[in-house]
Formats: sequence, structure tokens, C-alpha cells
Amino acid sequence: MQTANTIRRAFLDYFGKNGHEVVSSSPLVPRNDPTLMFTNAGMVQFKNVFTGIEKRDYVRAATSQKCVRAGGKHNDLDNVGYTARHHTFFEMLGNFSFGDYFKDRAIELAWNLITKEFGLPKDKLLVTVYHDDDEAFNAWKKIAGFSDDRIIRIPTSDNFWAMGDTGPCGPCSEIFFDHGEHIPGGPPGSPDQDGDRFIEIWNLVFMQFEQVDKATRIPLPKPSIDTGMGLERLAAVLQGQHDNYDIDLMRALIEASANASGADVDGPHKVSHRVVADHLRSSCFLIADGVLPSNEGRGYVLRRIMRRAMRHAHLMGCTDPLLWKLVPALIAQMGDAYPELGRAGALITETLKLEETRFKATLDKGLKLLDDELTRLGSGQKLAGEVAFKLYDTYGFPLDLTQDALKAKGIGVDTDGFAAAMERQRAEARKAWSGSGEAATETLWFETREKVGASEFLGYDATDAEGKIVALVESGKAVEAVHPGHEVMVVANQTPFYGESGGQMGDAGIITIAGGKACIVVRDTLKKLGDLIVHVGTVEGGPVTVGEDAHFAVDVARRDATRGHHSATHLLHAALRAVLGDHVTQKGSQVGADRLRFDFAHPKALSHDELRAVEIRVNDQVRKNAAVGTKLMTPDAAIEAGAMALFGEKYGEEVRVVSMGDFSVELCGGTHVGRTGDIGGIKVLAESAVAAGVRRIEAVTGSAFLVWANEQEELLAKTASVLKAAPADLPVRVASLIEDRRRLERELAETRKQMATGGGGGGGAAVKQVAGINFSGRVLDGVPAKDLKGMADEIKKQIGSGVVALVATDGGKASLVVAVTDDLTGRFSAVDLVRVGSEAVGGKGGGGRPDMAQAGGPDAALAAEAVARIEAALAG
Repeated sequence: MQTANTIRRAFLDYFGKNGHEVVSSSPLVPRNDPTLMFTNAGMVQFKNVFTGIEKRDYVRAATSQKCVRAGGKHNDLDNVGYTARHHTFFEMLGNFSFGDYFKDRAIELAWNLITKEFGLPKDKLLVTVYHDDDEAFNAWKKIAGFSDDRIIRIPTSDNFWAMGDTGPCGPCSEIFFDHGEHIPGGPPGSPDQDGDRFIEIWNLVFMQFEQVDKATRIPLPKPSIDTGMGLERLAAVLQGQHDNYDIDLMRALIEASANASGADVDGPHKVSHRVVADHLRSSCFLIADGVLPSNEGRGYVLRRIMRRAMRHAHLMGCTDPLLWKLVPALIAQMGDAYPELGRAGALITETLKLEETRFKATLDKGLKLLDDELTRLGSGQKLAGEVAFKLYDTYGFPLDLTQDALKAKGIGVDTDGFAAAMERQRAEARKAWSGSGEAATETLWFETREKVGASEFLGYDATDAEGKIVALVESGKAVEAVHPGHEVMVVANQTPFYGESGGQMGDAGIITIAGGKACIVVRDTLKKLGDLIVHVGTVEGGPVTVGEDAHFAVDVARRDATRGHHSATHLLHAALRAVLGDHVTQKGSQVGADRLRFDFAHPKALSHDELRAVEIRVNDQVRKNAAVGTKLMTPDAAIEAGAMALFGEKYGEEVRVVSMGDFSVELCGGTHVGRTGDIGGIKVLAESAVAAGVRRIEAVTGSAFLVWANEQEELLAKTASVLKAAPADLPVRVASLIEDRRRLERELAETRKQMATGGGGGGGAAVKQVAGINFSGRVLDGVPAKDLKGMADEIKKQIGSGVVALVATDGGKASLVVAVTDDLTGRFSAVDLVRVGSEAVGGKGGGGRPDMAQAGGPDAALAAEAVARIEAALAG
């Protein structure tokens, strides 16, 4: 039997041998199409190639693209489990030609693959073409040898594909497999075409025209090919099955569900097993691609899928969470083809377990409420919208889960009443906000958030993506357009830009409007109300309007540098606790592209040895190059498991837990490196006090570390050149120079003292009589203030009894010292006298003891006047 895995491999190998580049599946979150919630077809990742916006170094490609259809126009959620071919997750096999081969070669490649490589019998196949596509009709006759009745002309849009109202478009040719007369249904185009006998397995799109406007269609200069074949449908055909859920891949997941739940595979819970198997795939792949359950956007769709599967687990009698136990079975089936499943295994497991644990706590209560309400309903009545809203708001039941639970009973829901209850809640929230005292601009953001919804952050695994501009703010007001040269704040439906929070600085970069007519140079990104991402920048080139599509490109160098610094704070935190003790807790941080700042609780300065030990521990972890992993948990469970919570961070019901090897585990919503080695090393630059009991470390990592090291090397080289010494000899050379300077300063101070006290010739200091008191007053130019007291003491010894006043001038300022011998302190206070002199040079006050005081002033030019005033004060 050809397994799903061997079929996928054979398809890609076949086209690889026929000159096609085998391209990996793109993520389920489209980076290049803001109009799509999820990637739902193989051509999505090539959209810009088909439109000519993007060029690649190949003109033929083949993929196995993972797809999800569970929201918006393509929503198969309600049918999953009840039909043979509906899935929320499926794989689309496809081959593509970008202006290279066209219809003949596409048909030839398809025909040879399914008949020669896969061995499908020709008499079981038939094809359709668009009714006026004679080229495709004739190609099928020539290549497949089909008679006219095996090539069915279809006049409807089913066989004409278009990217949108305008843009590339063209006729299709679909290949059908006949499952046999025992299954009801007729061929395509017949009255009973909706039966299950003839199943489409492959659609060949001939991208031949450009729709210019509603009335104008012109030929494309380079016609292209886009094909899509569902792997599950093809596997069913090749494995002799009519039901996709009976193929080996799905059967393995269904059996894993049966083993874990104890419910028989094909018993009364058959539908539930099928729902669990399908929803397990979509949930796990979405989580692996960065989507986490939430109450908004993609996260809400994921939550709906997960909770629908969890309700079916409940129906099977599971008392404990089920889905997380099935993750190994999925990885065993699909992990080789999609290694991201294995890489995100821990995150997937924890997210499923957390969501189901939380949901099970309210599921029983919600279902009881639902049962109680159903007993009150009369025949033909719908469930009240208020009840459906209570189930949603209080018990976490998405509306469609309530509808699904009532489906078997044939009961509907008053959706208008549900919507009215939702609007009342929003009105109450608006009222509460307007009364909270927030600034008007914050009220504006609340109104914006309510109008456009949360911003989808794509930046955990992307630095560029397409998005739609949903709001513009200029000068504090919401506007529809902003002109060149004006400052603007931009909100998009999805963005890879990180909004400043948790100590991590916001991203910078460029937003380019579709068509390149204008751009916004983003200098900062903010986060408002927790989940509204606001880009701050300047419009260039042309006006920017709400509703336009745009390309969002983060400054990658800045982001990478910031991520390195952010991850380093986690390692730094753990290292500080290891070296200093468990009392160390984070008190704040700031991480940017150029450096990191980390504040932490500790009662005293770190010694050189402690800082060195911390730095060594962090760099040891960097060299280990441990994987940086992420899990989703409740805050309490995360902290109980040993995760460190960040100071000042507000946490919701679920948190991201970032682990770095077995060294660091913290709650954090920021962006991080993939492995600790990506940090590139850390260097502590400074350690200082911030407040009582709070210390701060500043450090650099990665490229900033290299810049710092180069600067230090240059300074060292310049210093060595000035001192005419080798760098290795600098410590000894500098120590010698310092000792020489100290000796010279001592000699100079001694010389000044001798000069001030009489020149060292035995004549003594100049003394005059003032009111019978010996007085020695002098102005000393260029004498340091620190030398004045010693000089005053020496003069006191010489005069025996009296008053000494010295005023030194240096750098335009004056320093004063007044000394009074002990026998005169009863009559004169040195403090009073020095204040008299200080006033003369513009100073205020002075201090000291009655026998010795000092002061200063800003006006050295009046130094002599200060001496004169002190003398006058003695004269009385």
C-alpha cells in the first residue's frame, strides 16, 4: 500500500526530476496576503510571484502545502466529522510554472504522474475543461487519448479561476476519479453531479489572462500554471478507499484517539474520533506556526477548533484532557515531512493540555446550563441569544460550539439576540473606560481597538509580512488619510513589528504601501491596551489611506540585536541568583539594540569577583548554545513550575514561558533568539545603585559587544602610543607615573607651605597687629583648597597667639580658611570670621569649629577684599 507519506514524497520527487524546485510549505499564517486568515491553497506563497511583484531564482516549483479552512469564506468546520472529505487541515500537492510551460506540458505532467507513476487506471478517470477552452480540450485528447465524452466542457465559474475582482485569472481543468457504480452520483455537469461517485482529485489552473476591470480581460504576457491536488483525496484513491478518514494517516490518529479514550474506533463515537483526528492536526500545526488560543482573530479560530475537539472528547467520556496525549502520534505520522511539529512539540503539548484543563472546568457547568434551557424550549423555538452569550462569556463556549451541540437535536440559536448581548457588553466597557480618568488619546485607542479589533502579532517567527492598514491617527485624531511629510500612527490587522512592552523596545522599519506609491518610515512601535500594535513614523512619497494593503518590514539588524540583549537578561537573572542568592529578583529592565539594562533586588554593590562570576556563568550558557523553547501555561502553573515572573508585567489567563536549556525559565512575551549561542556573548559594562536595595547592571551582547571591544582596543592602542609602551606594559607604566605624580604633589605642597609661612628662610609668616591681636592674612594664587588647613596650622604655630586668614584662588573660584589660636577662641570664632570673608567673594556661609573653619565663593577677583573684611571684623 502507498502510504500518505510515500505519496507525498513521490509527488515531490516526480516534479523535482522534471525540473521543478521543491519548495517547503509556507506557514499557515500568510505573510504575503493580509486578506487571508490562514493559508488555504498552495499558490498563496507564490501570489506575489504570479503578480510580478516578487522574482525568484526558479520558474518551476512543486510543494506540499499545509492548509487550514476554518474561518471566513472557506469554513468547513461544521461539516468535519460528518462527511468523507471535509477537513479543517489538509495538504495541497501542487506544481507551478511562472511563465515557463503552459497547458500542454501541465496536462502531460499530470497525466504521466497519475497513470504511470501512481498507476491509476485510465478508464477510471475523466476531466473537465472550461466550455470555450479548446486548447485544453485538444491537449487532453492528444495526451490522454480521451474520447470527447470523457472531456466535459463546463460553462460555470467552477472551471474558471480568479485571484480577485482584478488580477490574474484563467480557465481550469479538473481531473475526476470514478469510485464505481455502487456509489450514487453522476459525472460533473450532470444533474446528480453532487453525488460521491465522481471525486475531483486534481485541479489544473491555466493562469492565462489579467482581469483589468469588470469589463476588460487581456492576455498575460507570461501565462502560468497553478495546480492543486488534495493529498488526502489522492491517498484515498490509491489506497482503495472512498472516505478520507480511512487512509493510513487519518486512521492512525483515529486509533490513537480510541486507545487514549477507551472508546471503540467504529462504535457510536466514530464521528467524535474523526473530529478529534482532524482538529488535532489543525490545532498542532497552527500552534507550531505561532498561533495561540485567544479571544481574537486567528487565536479565536484556533480556540474554536480546539474546544470543538475537546467537547467530542467529553462526549466519549474522557474525564482527563485527551488531545495533548495524541501529539506523539501526530509527530510520528507527519514529523518527518514537517519538522516544525517536533521543534514546537513542547509548546503544542502544553498549550493543548492547558486549554483543555481550563475548558473542562467549565464544560460541565455550561452543558448543564444548556440542558436546563432546552427543557424550557417549546417546539420549534430557538435557544435565546442571551443564553448563548452567557455560555460564551462565562463558560468560554464559542457560538458555533453551542450551535454544534444543538445540531443533533435540530435546534437553532437566536444569533441576533447573541449579537445584541455582545454589543451591550461593549457599551458597558466603553462606559467604564470613559469614567476611568484616562487621557483623551487613550480613549481614542480604546475606540480604535473596539472598531478594528486586536492587532495580530506575527513577529515571533517573522520580520516581514503583508498587512492591511485599518486605522491612522494624526495629531491625536483618527483620520482616513495622511499626506507626505506628516507624522502618523498606524494600526494594521497583522504586523511583524513588536510593540514596546515588558522592557523590550519597539521595532523600527519600513511600511511600504502596495504598488510602492508611498511608505512610512517607522521609528518606534508601541503597544496600546495590551494587544493594539501602533507604528509611529513619517509618511514619505505619497498619501497613505485606511484600507490599503502594505508590506511591513522590520529593521532586522535592530531586531536581532534587541533579541540578543533580551535573551541575555534572562540568563543574567539566573546567573545573579546563582552567584548572589535566591533573594535576587528582577525590578525592571530595558533592552534595545545597543545595550541592556537590568535592575534587581540586592542590598549592596557587587564586588569585582562577583561581577566576574556572573559574567562567566552567562557566557558559559551562551557557549552551550542551548535551545530557547516556549510553552503556554497559566501564570500560577508557570510560577509553580519554577518560572520567574517579570517585575511590573501584567499577565492574562495564559502566558508564554521561555526556557533556555535547564538554566533559565521565565514568563515573557518578548522576542528571543533561537539558541543561546545566537546571543554571541555578554560583557558587563557597569554596576550601580538605583535605589535603596536595588542595583543596576548595564551590559552589551553580540554586535554591540564587538563594537565596545573594538573601541576599547582602540583606546588601549592610543594610550600605549602616548605612553610609548607596549599594551602589556601599561599597568606597570601607569603605576609608575601615578607614583611620580604623588611624589611631585607632595613636594609641591611642601614648597607652597614654606612660601606661605615665610619662604623657608626662617623669617616666619607676615604678621600685623590688629586691635592688639596678631593677624596673618594672605591671598595665595593657584593653591589647592585642600592644602589651606595645613598651611593655617603651620602659621598658627609660628605666631603663637592670633588669627590666620588664607584665601586661595584657583579656576576663578576662591577658597577660604580661618584659624584662631586656642587662647582667643573665647573672643573670636573662626566660623563667624570665615563667613564674613565668604560673603566678600560671593559665597554663602561656611562651617567648621571655633578654631578652624572654611568656606568658598565663586568670585576669586575679590580674594583681597575677603582678607580685608576679616581684618576689619577683628578691629571691631
